[in-house]
Amino acid sequence: MEAIAGDFPRAKSIPTTANKKFSITVKVEPDGRTVKLDGRAAWMLKQLIDAGKRGLTTLDLPAGIRVSHSVFLLRRAGFVISSPRESHGGPFPGTHSRYTLATPVTIIEDMATAA
Repeated sequence: MEAIAGDFPRAKSIPTTANKKFSITVKVEPDGRTVKLDGRAAWMLKQLIDAGKRGLTTLDLPAGIRVSHSVFLLRRAGFVISSPRESHGGPFPGTHSRYTLATPVTIIEDMATAA
């Protein structure tokens, strides 16, 4: 196909970097039930486990992550996640949530594989 004067080059529809698919399998304590999660829910669970008792806020994560949806998915899967509100100052004062995993878990398998 011939290029048209003033036409911009087309964007590649296939990304050059491999997408990562996250998967995590955990054992819920003390009942021993195993839960396997994939995708963003798995990634968020890993972030909450790594954050420990201090928890995390949206500022601790990369921009664009839909934290509330990921937390919703984890709660729907049976995990207890506390989300107390905290005040913050700055040019736009207000409140935000600090998410903490309250369900004790043990990681059985943690994978980030190329899709």
